[in-house]
Amino acid sequence: MSIERSIFAFAGFMVLLSLALTALVHHNFIWLTAFVGANLLQSAFTGFCPAAMIMKKLGVKSEAELERAKSQS
Repeated sequence: MSIERSIFAFAGFMVLLSLALTALVHHNFIWLTAFVGANLLQSAFTGFCPAAMIMKKLGVKSEAELERAKSQS
């Protein structure tokens, strides 16, 4: 899985988790949903995504890197 797809999966998981926590634990967990949404919005404009940086350090490859490796083999 590429970094790009991993980011979508991670953001979706965090939104669903925060909504479940809001419904089941405490209403202030809605702020986690707002934070995830704001982070997605700012990364769309700036290209800066802390989660992508962490995933890159963990060895997750971008779609371009995966395509390059696929074409070389």
